[in-house]
Amino acid sequence: MDGFAAVDFGFAREVLQRGIAALYLVAFVSTLNQFRPLLGERGLLPAPALLDWIGEKKERRRMLHPSLFLRVRYTDRRLVALCAAGIAVAALLVIGIPQLAPPWVPMLCFLALWLGYMSIVSIGQTFYSFGWEMLLLEAGFLAAFLGSNDQPPPTVVIVLFWWLLFRLEFGAGMIKIRGGREWRDLTALTYHHETQPMPGPLSRQAHLLPRWFHKAEVVGNHFAQLVVPFFLFAPLLSLWVPGPVPQMIGAVAAAIVIATQAWLVATGNFAWLNWATIVIGFSAIGLPGIGSDVQRSDAGPPWPGIPLYWFVLTAAVGLLYVVLSWPALRNLFARRQLMNASFNRWQLGNAYGAFGTVTKERIEIVVEGSLEDDGLLWREYEFKGKPGDITRIPRQFAPYHLRLDWLMWFLPLGRSLDDWFTVFLIRLLEADAPTLALLRLDPFDGERPRWVRAVTYRYRFATRAERRAHGVRWMRTRQRVVLGPVGLR
Repeated sequence: MDGFAAVDFGFAREVLQRGIAALYLVAFVSTLNQFRPLLGERGLLPAPALLDWIGEKKERRRMLHPSLFLRVRYTDRRLVALCAAGIAVAALLVIGIPQLAPPWVPMLCFLALWLGYMSIVSIGQTFYSFGWEMLLLEAGFLAAFLGSNDQPPPTVVIVLFWWLLFRLEFGAGMIKIRGGREWRDLTALTYHHETQPMPGPLSRQAHLLPRWFHKAEVVGNHFAQLVVPFFLFAPLLSLWVPGPVPQMIGAVAAAIVIATQAWLVATGNFAWLNWATIVIGFSAIGLPGIGSDVQRSDAGPPWPGIPLYWFVLTAAVGLLYVVLSWPALRNLFARRQLMNASFNRWQLGNAYGAFGTVTKERIEIVVEGSLEDDGLLWREYEFKGKPGDITRIPRQFAPYHLRLDWLMWFLPLGRSLDDWFTVFLIRLLEADAPTLALLRLDPFDGERPRWVRAVTYRYRFATRAERRAHGVRWMRTRQRVVLGPVGLR
């Protein structure tokens, strides 16, 4: 690190730009496949209805984050066009073509991704209410100012990525310490692998590990989130302390964060949350001589290889972040810490955190349908990611985000069933093809059922003995009918 130019962080810039662009590509593909049946013109929570309500009074516009659809009327076709454009721009950035041009070219590309995806998140309602949406937006905005390949990345932008990672990790750690007792008595991960929203193919094996291992997991998590983030800023000491040690400390801290996130990737499906954290973690890994050949000269400016206009612009972004980050900084040490909160309409300088409490048992809502008038024979609808068939191995979907499956996990935790779920049942009764495409299995092959109902089951992972005896991955116990039977008439 050399003053205003992070000359040793060219490789970090490559990972950040291409990795964040890849996540935007996944996000736009996910939106293209799911937004219309969930939020489109005939969606479960139609975005046009929300926009019409917002448009009735100008003061209501402040309730939404900026969106192109506040200026241009929403249609499903325009949503598809926006997603296609986002996929194309993101793909170019992954390949690295805009980075070959002057720095304002990749800047405009990332700002286009940021504004385009914010336009979607703004009207996404409960289906886009996850913390990783804000994380992707903030990361995309910062990536816009990393520059291009013919210059080193600005130090201020690299440091802002460290600050983002610090808020992400330390915020999550503080949420846990202030949250459920299970994080303080080290029992949280005794339950978490089994009760997390969407288990992966290795979640059962992780759950069956010894209790001492789960306690060690919690201790490691607390260390990685409450201690390690402070050392991410160690490379700044290289401005005053000669030698490679400060940079090595930062790299080790980043490696610990990356390793813990890789374990979460292997044992669960948290959309792009863990993947984004891994990508951002590379911002603290400086590799001398890789990614930039620019050397500082005593006769030159204090920002070697960086155009003056770019230095001024990135310095302004840094000053902006000093102002925007103050609420998030206070929140980290507040008694009533907010989790996944935005303090401004542009979703910059956010507060992050996840799983302040861990559920102790897994309750699943299973949706069933019947073709018979008497409703005696019921068949289950199968979702792609959430548990259903007890013999099926959970699949790995992350970083792809199955929004309907995630919302189904939240349903049993609420006091009542959400409005979107009622519309979902109506779409099943109509055998609506776009809605059925969100599922893994329609037991009626497109035929309209006479009745549908929702039944709760308690799920738990099968022990090794139960797996050998019955050939199942899950054991489940039926509890009660929570809705239905209901029909269209």
